[in-house]
Parts: sequence; C-alpha cells; structure tokens
Amino acid sequence: MTSRPNILLLLMDDMGFSDPGCYGGEIETPNIDRLAANGLRFSQFYNAGRCWPTRSCILTGYYAPQVCMDPPARGYRAPWQREIPQHLRSTGYRSYHSGKWHLFNAREPEAQSRFDVSWGYDIEQFTHFFHQPDGRTQFSATAITDHALACLDAHQAGHAGTPFFHYVCYTTPHFPVQAEPQDIAKYMDRYREGWDALRERRWRRLRESGIVRCGLSRREPEVPAPHYLAHKAEWDACFGPGEIEYAVPWDSLTEEQQRFQATKMAIHAAMIDRTDREIGRILDRLQAMNVLEDTLVLFLSDNGASAEMMIRGGGHDPGAPPGSEATHLCLGPGWSSCANAPFRRHKIWVHEGGVATPLIACWPNGISARGELRHDMGHCIDFLPTTMDLAGVKPEDIPLPDGAPPLPGRSLVPAFHRDGSVQRDHLYFHHEGNRALRAGDWKLVNESQVNRGTPDDPWALYDLSADRCEMVDLAGKMPEKCQEMRALWQHCEDTYRTKPGDE
Repeated sequence: MTSRPNILLLLMDDMGFSDPGCYGGEIETPNIDRLAANGLRFSQFYNAGRCWPTRSCILTGYYAPQVCMDPPARGYRAPWQREIPQHLRSTGYRSYHSGKWHLFNAREPEAQSRFDVSWGYDIEQFTHFFHQPDGRTQFSATAITDHALACLDAHQAGHAGTPFFHYVCYTTPHFPVQAEPQDIAKYMDRYREGWDALRERRWRRLRESGIVRCGLSRREPEVPAPHYLAHKAEWDACFGPGEIEYAVPWDSLTEEQQRFQATKMAIHAAMIDRTDREIGRILDRLQAMNVLEDTLVLFLSDNGASAEMMIRGGGHDPGAPPGSEATHLCLGPGWSSCANAPFRRHKIWVHEGGVATPLIACWPNGISARGELRHDMGHCIDFLPTTMDLAGVKPEDIPLPDGAPPLPGRSLVPAFHRDGSVQRDHLYFHHEGNRALRAGDWKLVNESQVNRGTPDDPWALYDLSADRCEMVDLAGKMPEKCQEMRALWQHCEDTYRTKPGDE
C-alpha cells in the first residue's frame, strides 16, 4: 500500500440509491460520476436507515444500538466510546468536520471536542437557505462547502504534509425540498413523464451496469408516508390539490397533480445537482493543493430517499414559489420509490430501499482500478477500521478503552484491490422496531408497529441473490431457515444492545 492518504468522507442526506448518474439516475452528477469512473462503486453497501443511527455507525465503528443511538436514541454516551478523529489523532492525522452533526443530541461543542476544527448547526433544520451575518443568503450545500474549503486552506497553510480526515456532511436532499430557482428551472420539464417510467428506466440502467441483478420492486400504493396518518388533518389543510400521500400509478393522477409532483422531483434533482457542483469545488481545491492523487474520497448517503413526512417545519405556504424558503414539503412516497429504485420502501424502513446506499471509493495513487464494481457486502461500521488500516493500524490492533466491546466492522482496504475480499457472517439492523438481518444472500425483515405494522407482524425471508427487491417472501416455504435467521437476529440483539451504565 502507498503512503497514508488523506481521507475525505462525503455524506449525503436522504439521497436515493439510484439518484446519482453513475448509479442509474438521470440527475446530472458529473463530479460524483468522475469519482466513480476513476475508482470503485460498491453494489451492496449499507447504512442504518436514518440520519443519527448512520452517523453514529460511521464515527464510532459500532452498530447504533451499541452506543445507545437506536432504538430509540437515548442520549447516553458510554465512557469507553471513541470516534474516528480520536482514534486517528494518535496516528498523526488532523481531523475536520463541515456540516450536519446529529450525534448524541449534541451539536457544535460535541463535535469540536473530537475534531480539530468543526462547524455544524441545528439538525432540526427547516430550511436550506442560510442567512449569514453579513446579510448574504446561501444554499446549505454552498455554505457547507465554503467551510470545507476554509479547512483545506488552513490545513495547507499550517499543516501541509500532515494527513487529514475530513468529514463533510451535506443536508441535501433532505426535506424540505428547497433549491435555488435557477437550479430548479434546469429540471422543470424533466419529470413530467412520471415516477413509473423513470423508476423502470433507472432499474434497466442499473442492470445493464451490473450493479443489480434483481427485478424492479412493486410500488406499494397502499403504504402511506410513515407519519401521514398521525398528522392527516394538519397536513391536509396545507397540501393543496396537487399533493398525494401514496405511491399510486402515475397515470391515475390528475394533470394538476402530475404537474405538482413533477415540480417536487425537479427540486429534489436540483438539490443533488447543486451539491454535485459543490463537491466539484472541493475536488478542484484538492487538485490545486496537489493532494488529490493522495486522497481517498468516499461518497455515500445516510439512508434511502424519504417519504418520512409530507410537511417538515411550520408555516408551509402553498402559494409560495415551489422550492422557496416558505415551502416545507417532503419528496413523498411516489418519487421516493423512484429515487430508491429498484429497491423496496424508504428511509426509516430496513428494507433495501431504506438501508442500501451507493458507496464510491476513489484514491488515484492507492486504488489502481478505474470504473470497477465491488460486490463485497459492507456497512457504515466499516469506516473506522478502514481509516485506521489506512493510517497504519491493523483493525485487530486498534487500541480500545477498557470496557469497549470488539468492533463489529471490517476494513474495506482489501476490497480496494480485489472484489470479494471482505468476508463477514452477517449484518444486523434495528431502527425503531424495524428489524432485519442479512447473512450471505439471505435477509430476514420485520417492520414495526410505528410504520403500519402490529406487534405480531410476521417475519419475511428473502433470497437476495435472486430477489433483492424483496418481493417474494420465502418464510412460509422455508420455516427452518426463517427460524435459524430469527435466532441469529436475536443473538445480535442481545449482543449489540448497550444499556445505560454498561461499562
């Protein structure tokens, strides 16, 4: 392996699996695509299905329940817990953070105690338009990038030659869907053909590229946005005639509904397009610093696209220009099903649509492959052992504080050189009652009462080698395999649940 690289981890918020161009999408993402063309795309990488659980997995190297961040988040921090920048500090790395924090119910002071430089803000953001002290209004992705560039400039001026870890957390395309008017205009006519045609087109491109081998999931028009029924009266009063809370067939919508829904997807696309251009600014700065070739860039999303809420924040004005600061709409189930194509469900669920993420790894001087795929099964818990491996500390030699359980993740470094080189027994999921286990090509799933189920909902069993879209439940035909998987999930639950006071 070459000398220790800089590590830039770019995290999107609520971006669907097939949103980027290099993962089958029609959104223009040339900078993300060039990372993929000059590096690797992972086809079977997972997050934890929602913002804060994924972020805890990324930074701590543990499953979210192990660090009391799921289910639900309890705000307890075990005395043995450490994050990536604390581990890397002993190896000589400097660490920076720009953007969303959303960890341990704390914000900037919490992050600053771990990173050398950190800038974050209230995770309950209701707008993507930042009002700066000098009177300027900036789109969130631009403001976050400005801070990231300032960190890079300061590093170059004061610490050139010292490797860095930079954690850049965009809030786009998290709801509310808001974007600059000129960015929205670029996509205003692109989505009039609707989500059914677009999701099939994305699926076909994914199959042609070799990223997936499965069919296309059913749209599930009977499943509402997760929190819709609890807020029906409140939200219906703000919607207007163009909104729809279910992923119904596109041709069943009125012309007014189609126009309204196409506009929402245009805003979602504009958010991703703008963020891609901001990522391009960071890549250009690394090039100007003459360090891009020695920087590992990792790009992913914290969960699938969201149908979580139909309105986010207060005071939604249905008469305001679409995507402006006075609007607070969510993407909704119809377009979320498209953004997550070909997979089933959305953010919060632990079906593939909620937890599968693109992962791109580009490191010109360390990864010789260009444009290749990796089918190794990975998870956000793998980032800590990976960064330590790159810093010169083998995962088995990572010093852990007294009382700390073993790290459950694997280093991804072997996969940088050869497909199929990262082996693991299983991956475990539990978010607010949504439960799943993946072992080899088998996946066991159970959805919670929170998301329309009941405490007695049956477990479903899927063979992902043929059915990654999770449409054919084999539990009834294979009860023994289902029971075996349930026992393994329960073992994980008993092993990975840390309780307050545990040391």
